[in-house]
Amino acid sequence: MRAKQHALTEGSIWKAMLFFAMPLFLGNVFQQLYNTFDAWCVGNYIGDDALAAVSSSGSLIFMMVSFFNGLAMGAGVVIAKTFGAKQYGSMSKAIHTAIAFGLVTGLVLTVAGVALTPTILKWMGTPAEVLPQSITYFRYYFFGAIFVVMYNIFVGILHAVGDSKHPLYYLILSTFVNIVLDMLFVAVLGFGVGSAAIATTISQGLSALLCLRLLLRVDAPYRVNIRQIRFNKESLAQIIRYGLPSGVQNSVISLANVFVQTNINSFGKAAMAGCGSYSKLEGFAFLPVTCFSQALSTFVGQNLGAKQHSRVKKGVAFGVVCSCLMAELIGGLSYLFAPKLIGLFSETAEAIAFGTAHMRTICLFYFLLSFSHCIAGVMRGAGKATVPMITMLICWCVVRVTYISVAVRFVNRLTTVSWAYPLTWALSSIIFLIYFLKADWIHTFDKEEQKA
Repeated sequence: MRAKQHALTEGSIWKAMLFFAMPLFLGNVFQQLYNTFDAWCVGNYIGDDALAAVSSSGSLIFMMVSFFNGLAMGAGVVIAKTFGAKQYGSMSKAIHTAIAFGLVTGLVLTVAGVALTPTILKWMGTPAEVLPQSITYFRYYFFGAIFVVMYNIFVGILHAVGDSKHPLYYLILSTFVNIVLDMLFVAVLGFGVGSAAIATTISQGLSALLCLRLLLRVDAPYRVNIRQIRFNKESLAQIIRYGLPSGVQNSVISLANVFVQTNINSFGKAAMAGCGSYSKLEGFAFLPVTCFSQALSTFVGQNLGAKQHSRVKKGVAFGVVCSCLMAELIGGLSYLFAPKLIGLFSETAEAIAFGTAHMRTICLFYFLLSFSHCIAGVMRGAGKATVPMITMLICWCVVRVTYISVAVRFVNRLTTVSWAYPLTWALSSIIFLIYFLKADWIHTFDKEEQKA
């Protein structure tokens, strides 16, 4: 199978960015449909207790998976940089090292997730009436964690070389498989909440296998050879150097969000169901943020590898503006239609009220989240992942947890917890803006590469 070249280092900047970002956007839509359809299916066919079980601890999944996904980002930066510089030998070593790394970490995540799920759910204060179903759902989910890790590794490789279309095709197929299996297991056969996780695992495994099949057959410098899958010391060091800050950042921020969820759990299962429903909708709302952040990392990595500094600056300006505008448009629509959107998941008036209040407190500030994520993506693409790590750990972890710990003591309302997000997004945006405008980050990148 002969592949087209997907370099982002030539041609129109806005076309290159949009043509790469649009499949990312659509792919993220279908990725989000996985857990969203799980929530819809169990909420409508089993009930609010099952919906709370699936929704209340979504931050648990993100906490366990995000560290390894951050390391996958580091692999993507190394591959994009070597691809842009046409250093195909180094690129091949990085690709095979990333796959070996994914296999090991995927197995670790699977074992840890299955073993630690009950302990973490109890630590989060999950109510006793939904705890058994929560344990069942997340344990079945983590049995397929290796597929999640390997899928992200494979997609990171394809994105790094500019191919965002094939992952989209595979996601569309696997999403429809997930929907069919959810309806079969839950609605028709009545297997219960655990079967929704099984459906998701099967679908994610299909996506990972299709990506691997492409990488094994493609006629391009990034082709994978099973016999070459091993650790290369130099490539592994670069992957860890670029990816470890992102992994630490993601996992610690996720831990902070687990703390937020623990406070939401204290308001009861109606709040859990309502806010859990919002979290599924939030995943869709954040799609412009995610796709432009990923596109900027690849665009910056390839063009810095090719020493096209002027092109980098123009591409960054275009990507940040587009992402913020799209995020705010979605935020405005979310505010207007909040009750109807939450009502898609639950018919309980109390749950809809909690979810609506939570959504309307947060959604008008999506542009701040977008700006922070885009600049973080630019920094990762430039090989400076430590900058967003420190900024986000301070703002989205330390400040967020401190604010909730203090504020809830004085005003014990759900909206007090909800305000933790826009306030910390604003703080990180201010810091990122100051750094981005003052720091000569492109030439700093060049100097670090020369030292290396």
